[in-house]
Amino acid sequence: MNISFIDWAIIAAFFIISMLIGVFASRTAGASAKEFFLSGRNMPWWLLGVSMVATTFSADTPNLVTDIVRKQGVSGNWVWWAFLLTGMLTVFVYAKLWRRSELTTDLEFYEMRYSGKPAAFLRAFRALYLGVFFNVVIMATVSLAAIKIGGVMLGLSPIETLLLASVVTVIYSSLGGLKGVLLTDFFQFFIAMAGSIGAAFYILDMPEIGSLNNLLTHPNVSEKLNFLPDFNDWNLIIPLLIMPLAIQWWATWYPGAEPGGGGYIAQRMLSAKDEKNAIGATLFFNIAHYAMRPWPWIIVALASLIIFPQITDLGVAFPNIPADKLGDDLAYSAMLTFLPTGLIGIVLASLIAAVMSTLSTHLNWGSSYVVNDFYLRFLKPTATDKELVMVGRISTVLLMVFAAVLALALSNALEAFNILLQIGAGTGLIFILRWFWWRINAYTEIFAMLISFIVAIFFEVINPKVGWILIPENQAYLKLLYGVGITTVGWVLVTLFTKPENDEILLSFYRKVRPASFGWKKLLDRYPNEKQEQGQLPMEIGLMLVGSIMVYSALFAVGFWIYGNAVPASIATIVAIIGGAVIIKSWKKLTF
Repeated sequence: MNISFIDWAIIAAFFIISMLIGVFASRTAGASAKEFFLSGRNMPWWLLGVSMVATTFSADTPNLVTDIVRKQGVSGNWVWWAFLLTGMLTVFVYAKLWRRSELTTDLEFYEMRYSGKPAAFLRAFRALYLGVFFNVVIMATVSLAAIKIGGVMLGLSPIETLLLASVVTVIYSSLGGLKGVLLTDFFQFFIAMAGSIGAAFYILDMPEIGSLNNLLTHPNVSEKLNFLPDFNDWNLIIPLLIMPLAIQWWATWYPGAEPGGGGYIAQRMLSAKDEKNAIGATLFFNIAHYAMRPWPWIIVALASLIIFPQITDLGVAFPNIPADKLGDDLAYSAMLTFLPTGLIGIVLASLIAAVMSTLSTHLNWGSSYVVNDFYLRFLKPTATDKELVMVGRISTVLLMVFAAVLALALSNALEAFNILLQIGAGTGLIFILRWFWWRINAYTEIFAMLISFIVAIFFEVINPKVGWILIPENQAYLKLLYGVGITTVGWVLVTLFTKPENDEILLSFYRKVRPASFGWKKLLDRYPNEKQEQGQLPMEIGLMLVGSIMVYSALFAVGFWIYGNAVPASIATIVAIIGGAVIIKSWKKLTF
């Protein structure tokens, strides 16, 4: 495609502004490790919330949504829509607990909640496992999306794309620390939203599409529009709806949607001014992520079924794309090649923003683990703040290099998404219960990680090669079900047959975080003078359900208005408004 001078000027301006923000933030970012990784713990909810949204708006997200819509229709998105339940649980139950902990990273939790060598092992292992291995996989999927965008829209080779996408990101991430990441996220979020919405409107006016009504009535599209899968086909309803809503949201660990909060979401909560700002940030994030953003991507994905109905059509249109990178997720980038001068510059800048915002967050988050939870804790406890910031900057560069190398080996975003879900299957319930059940110990988490990883390797690597017919091809969801079942039974047995943590560490944790005492009663009864916090857990869980209904109603209201179904659109809109009113009225009753 032809990129005009105006388009290049828009892209160049975007890069320059991002760099300047990093330079501006660098004036304070190097003052201390806490400043570099937590921005001094004084961030407002709106900046943190927008940053969370920007981070999850990665360039691979519209690719993933396009892959899903082309294969399974709009209803296929329940595979990630179900994570709203996790998000709302974090909003009303865990956000204030994380902020109360006053940790630097969520991995410090292990030595706050558990004790001895097992706790130290957990912290060190997960610092490398999550901060390096898992983090690199996530960044590689983002980089893979960049490769496909660069190949389709700019005709760049994978290596050329990775160099362009990573250099600026590494510079401003290493200079500005978390503050630089937050400020650039704020700027990049609005660029990204403008690009995706502008692209959707233009594509609807293309001669091949004609109008929104023509799109929705086209035979390639009309059968893909349902919000729910066909209830007469259990091979669809189980993996697309029942599994995500009944099991996946609480039982699996996935970055950005961790049960009980964690990762870069926890980092944002820990950097908030106070508990109220931590809750406000996560609430805004879940509303924007699930209700505001998906429809522009879905519209473009549906339009791609008219322009490129088969993967072979994509291969013919873009012969320079390597065969192993050719898939349905490529269709989003392919549709953007039709955009006109000016808009293509904004959209390219928006996609670059999507890549950079996610990479920068993961670079800062991953390096915080490497520095705080491995280098400082185990290698050099006497390290100065200046030295820690330097190690953080070096680790930022190395993480990006590892991610770029892995990206060259991946083929599509949905493949990586499914592998990550399988590896975390069965561990999610621990992250929910460990705050509220005193009996969970370090061995619980160690064996849960081990069992889930072994099960994932078996189903994803060993079984396909051996060829045992354990799971029919049309029932691949059973892998996740087996993983959750085996892992959960395993860690529950380990918990019951190992000793609990010592009372001193448990009481220290309880006093600091002040969770509801329901699951701590057996411990607390041994100490009559210990105050038993009743908490507001029933109300918080009720608000989680109200919040989930509110956001789902808003999501479907937008969809119904787009489809032109005024009656269900009006009903969904009213339900969303009522849900919002209930949350606003209940806000004053929450204790902070």
